[in-house]
Amino acid sequence: MRCIYRGENRSQGDNVALSPHVLDDDLALASLLSEARRIAVLGARGESHRQRPAYYVPRYLQEVGYRLYPVPVPVHEGQPIEILGEAVVPTLSALPPVDIVNVFRRPEQLPEHAEDLLQLRPRAVWFQLGIVNDAVAGRLAEAGIDVVQDRCIMVEHRRLLPGAAG
Repeated sequence: MRCIYRGENRSQGDNVALSPHVLDDDLALASLLSEARRIAVLGARGESHRQRPAYYVPRYLQEVGYRLYPVPVPVHEGQPIEILGEAVVPTLSALPPVDIVNVFRRPEQLPEHAEDLLQLRPRAVWFQLGIVNDAVAGRLAEAGIDVVQDRCIMVEHRRLLPGAAG
């Protein structure tokens, strides 16, 4: 399966890439992935969307041993109460502490989640492939939260930690 998100491309921002909290090297990514245990998935999709990255990427993460917390956005009436056998968490503010928030939201939708991400204070926020918002990434990095932009967590895990794949 390919990991693609057809969101907007780069937003306008300053030199966020210069921050030590913007992770872009293999060693930092491998360290993050190997040390993380709990991953919230913002924008997770249920089984009826199994052909979409927002379903099969979290499924892969679960298969290789991460504890998942699906946060489908927006929450709709009649939505499943579980995704991949895990209870749906209605909002970021309702999450327990997590290591990574993996984001499947369009770049222009990220500002509406920035405050909740800052309050949650995960070790890292990972914007999936095709998702870049330098303004939000800069705010998170300034707060000491590591940020990964425009990379598929599944692809990077397979590439950097091949022995850990299930």
